[in-house]
Amino acid sequence: MSGRILVPALSGTIFGAGLALGGMTDPARVRGFLDLLGDWDPTLAFVMGGAVLVMVAAWRIQPRLARPLFADGFALPGTSDLTPRLIGGSALFGVGWGIAGLCPGPGIAALVIEPVSAAIFVAAMLAGMALVRLFERAG
Repeated sequence: MSGRILVPALSGTIFGAGLALGGMTDPARVRGFLDLLGDWDPTLAFVMGGAVLVMVAAWRIQPRLARPLFADGFALPGTSDLTPRLIGGSALFGVGWGIAGLCPGPGIAALVIEPVSAAIFVAAMLAGMALVRLFERAG
């Protein structure tokens, strides 16, 4: 298996395992984090903190690299990409995340742990993605 397939597959497996170990595939835990005035669960804050530390290291190391190992160049976001469409989509994502307690990564990882409930979420997510594509083509 080539590095172009093996590295993303291994990275995705590690990411999914981290989400599962951190409890992020449990919608109740995510909703507990969002319930600031109730029975607040700080677990997600620690998961986010760990992710921030990894990204701080990545952002410090990346400028010293000529190019990625398995790509021709880096595809880094710019601040000019902040459009009303992106902000609206982010808000919609946040509302859906708060209601469902899942987002794409944990939803897919949850397919291994709770396949039936996660499959409902993943099917709805894919249907929403397909609807966006249809509206983009029509508009």
